[in-house]
Amino acid sequence: MSDHLLSMDEMKQVDDYLDRGFKIHNVYENLSGMFVEFERQEEEVCLQIQTAEARKYFAAKLQEQTQF
Repeated sequence: MSDHLLSMDEMKQVDDYLDRGFKIHNVYENLSGMFVEFERQEEEVCLQIQTAEARKYFAAKLQEQTQF
């Protein structure tokens, strides 16, 4: 898959979790990419973000969440 398509897919996954009411709970990075933990009530999911474009997009979404 091309980097552009992978970025688009990762950004869509971030939006899907946020649209379904999940909140960003924890973020950590290693050589494999960025790992984002989302939580909603008792449910928790982890998403791996590998592309730079999707990481930038996620950072903007995180900033939006912390402003409210």
